[in-house]
Amino acid sequence: MRAAQRTDRIQPAQWVTLAVTIVSAFIVVLDNTILNVAIPTIMRDLHTRLPSLQWVVTGYALTFAALLIIGGRLGDIYGHRTTFIIGAALFGAGSLLASVSTSVGELILGEAIIEGIGASLMLPATLAIMSATFTGRIRATAFAAWGATAGVGAAVGPVVGGWLTTNYSWRWSFRINVIVAPLAIVAAALFMKRVVRPARRPRMDFAGAVLIAAGMFLIVFGLSEGGTYGWWHPIVDFTAIGTRVWPASLAVSIIPVVTTVGILLVVGFVVLELRKQRLGRDPLFELVHLHVRTFRYGLLTVLVLAMGQLGISFVLPLFLQDAKHLSAERNGLWMLPTGIAVIIGAQIGGVLSRRIGTTMVVRVGLLLYAIGILFILRSVNLNITLWRLLPGLALYGGGIGFAGAQLTNVILSEIPDEHAGSASGANTTVRQVGSALGVSVIGALLTARTIAAATSGLASTSLPAAVKAQAAAGVRAFGSGYSPPAAVGRANAAVVRHAISGGVVSGTRWALIFAAVVIALGALMSLLIPNERVDRESPLETLPRDIDPLAVDAAIAGGEV
Repeated sequence: MRAAQRTDRIQPAQWVTLAVTIVSAFIVVLDNTILNVAIPTIMRDLHTRLPSLQWVVTGYALTFAALLIIGGRLGDIYGHRTTFIIGAALFGAGSLLASVSTSVGELILGEAIIEGIGASLMLPATLAIMSATFTGRIRATAFAAWGATAGVGAAVGPVVGGWLTTNYSWRWSFRINVIVAPLAIVAAALFMKRVVRPARRPRMDFAGAVLIAAGMFLIVFGLSEGGTYGWWHPIVDFTAIGTRVWPASLAVSIIPVVTTVGILLVVGFVVLELRKQRLGRDPLFELVHLHVRTFRYGLLTVLVLAMGQLGISFVLPLFLQDAKHLSAERNGLWMLPTGIAVIIGAQIGGVLSRRIGTTMVVRVGLLLYAIGILFILRSVNLNITLWRLLPGLALYGGGIGFAGAQLTNVILSEIPDEHAGSASGANTTVRQVGSALGVSVIGALLTARTIAAATSGLASTSLPAAVKAQAAAGVRAFGSGYSPPAAVGRANAAVVRHAISGGVVSGTRWALIFAAVVIALGALMSLLIPNERVDRESPLETLPRDIDPLAVDAAIAGGEV
């Protein structure tokens, strides 16, 4: 049971706990974005090709997504502080290996595998620790700080990565973690409170762990790599460890196969968990919690929100570099106001949650989110300036600050402490799936519309027929990355580049429209989340932890609680 006596003042030990959890969340999120701008430099230093290096970033996301629920459940069983410390140690060790790597294989082992495992233990533990440590009015403030840090990590990652790569070395992107992780371990050991373990320790559901890890790995891989290998017809060979596993000559791509297998494994996981739940055999994830409406509808809202969020973090940087032709470092600086707006929005959202409730703050945030994207949409053209972009970035970042942190607060508000780890893992897993789905859909839309608009623009120019045909073929093959050869002449090359930039503008607008629609759907989805009583703890806060969540949900629905 959470603290019986509410307090509106954060105690010193809680301040340290809050600092440790938000810094840890910061480096985990930062690790997802900091390397993107350093990829060209790493390719040169390690003498490798882009397809090999992509597995560093993709592998981290896959390992992270596949093991999140397992990492959360291990915290429920063995203690979230212990799991956090082990995860931080693995994260630091993986970062150390990556920072001294001399080959792509070592980099993949350190970043994609060891760091990915560490992150899957750390992040659910931070959320579970936050959920158990803070109650009452300070709970919203704590989650606002956590959410702001995670949002800023995503926003400043390209800035930090570009600055370190340009002025020092890409290896410092990992060395930051080597410094921070041991400090987090010491602080956690000294200040995080131990949770009293139950008399009977739950058993680990190894069969469920294998099913959910394999299923999520395959689903996220399919959603993330469909554009690379072909959604239905093969585009390129699929290779693993230098061996051709799925040749492009086959009739069907590997993507629908692995995605279908992944879905079947997740269905098998659900069947297994329901059976274990019915027999009382300690399932990996308590599916009964889906009957709690804040958890169920909160997860659905997170899924939609994560899909739409890629409208900015994925599409806008591509537009600024491919159409506006900003450098990676300057691109990061243009996006920096988003991070500042996230911080401000999270603090305002935390204060407002005490007056209008966290659910209402989430709804307002989603509305600001959608309006911000529409403002950005209006400013997208070849003559865009930072000042014209700024209002949209401010509204977008403020929306993240409002909705992001408090949505996590809503999702975990009625989950018992002993299951907070696996519930936190489910929350982050849904975010990862939504992000992967958003990347695939928005990326495909952006590419298709860019190519269509660019080739149409080329057709309407006065370029020689041979140059038009060559440029159109290049755009269809390489998209916005096509660069006309010097042989076409400087004037013709300028016309081709202008047509490609115009295509990027068109593709960006279509992608942003899709993102705005998705976020609007998320706002509508949030209406299904029940309103909580303002300035009062959730009904489940005052109930024994062994109460049946199904009965509680029915009581809430009938007005009995």
